[in-house]
Amino acid sequence: MPSTAAAHAMPRAALWIGRAMSGIVILFLAMDITMKLANLAVVGEAGLQLGWAPQTARTLGVILLACTALYAWPRTAVLGAILLTGYFGGAVAAHPRVDDPLFTHILFGVYLGVFAWGGLWLRDPDVRALLPWCRA
Repeated sequence: MPSTAAAHAMPRAALWIGRAMSGIVILFLAMDITMKLANLAVVGEAGLQLGWAPQTARTLGVILLACTALYAWPRTAVLGAILLTGYFGGAVAAHPRVDDPLFTHILFGVYLGVFAWGGLWLRDPDVRALLPWCRA
């Protein structure tokens, strides 16, 4: 009978793929955070289309910064992923109100969430133990 560590071991390539997936999410969110905190005109216009007040962008940027920092730090990555999932859910919920396209706008938060959790699943044996694809 294999040990618990051996049962949850992943090939080295999977670990690096998970890190790359998480890195892509973190880089994208860093760009989004920067744009929100800089209060760029394009961010304000997009917020107005969604019905948000102009000052909302900075608040969302600070929240997203905190969630992303938690996700980027290995000890708090699961908490960060949970919080990011909630953040992405809010983004998904905001877009149907203004009839945005399904695959490019509404589901974009879902794509980010899948990438964030997929990257975490590949790089963290505790997450694999908690969310197994199948049980042996």
